[in-house]
Amino acid sequence: MSIPVLIVIAIVVLYLLNSIKILREYERGVIFRLGRALPLPKGPGIILVFRPFDQIVRVSLRQEVLEVPPQDVITRDNVTIKVNAVITLRVLDPARAVIEVSNYVYQTSQFAQTTLRSVLGEVELDGLLSHRDALNQRIQTIIDQRTEPWGVKVVSVEVKQVDLPESMLRAMAKQAEAEREKRSKIINAEGEFAAAQRLVEAGNLLAQQPLTLQLRYLQTLNDIGAEKNTTVIFPLPVELVSLLGKFVTNVNPAAPAQPPQKSE
Repeated sequence: MSIPVLIVIAIVVLYLLNSIKILREYERGVIFRLGRALPLPKGPGIILVFRPFDQIVRVSLRQEVLEVPPQDVITRDNVTIKVNAVITLRVLDPARAVIEVSNYVYQTSQFAQTTLRSVLGEVELDGLLSHRDALNQRIQTIIDQRTEPWGVKVVSVEVKQVDLPESMLRAMAKQAEAEREKRSKIINAEGEFAAAQRLVEAGNLLAQQPLTLQLRYLQTLNDIGAEKNTTVIFPLPVELVSLLGKFVTNVNPAAPAQPPQKSE
């Protein structure tokens, strides 16, 4: 075998070895042959790329996290805030992600910024702070509709941080303090009302059975004796009080006294 033939064989072997590409499990290769994209992406595993006729663009199928920079948002109630978000996306169709858009990550970031400002500008501050899950779902739906023609799926959108001005923070703190004070006053008033009702019921019950009042006196003495103090209280029976009241009434009648008569 002549030397020129050996040289040709060596060149062919080196060319074939250089054409071998290995794609990982999460990678796909979009092949452009003479400028035209092949119908199906290649990979994973070993593929052949015959340069200069073929060009390969590697696309990752793993989820990617995209952080939206802080955006100045004016809410519906005219409060200026700064909001940033985190977007999770992944490529479903590598061919469209390469052909339909030049840089799907940058494009998604720009759409996310405009969508974040427009959606949050339609709600009030209280709605933004209390209904964040619903807003995240709405923003995700809008962005996903725009990225679907590129073969990119928006998995989730999370509003990461909401920066409020200092004046608004002080106002919210005062509002929270006023709400708590209002709740404490209402609870205190409800307790007083319940206690008054119980006292009325207890008074009606004692009025029906006067003997129970004496039992309460004895219970009070027992409680006082347990405290180890020197104060002694002698209860006065209610019947005795009633008898004393009748005696005083008989001794000092309420009728007016007669004036003395003159003798003739």
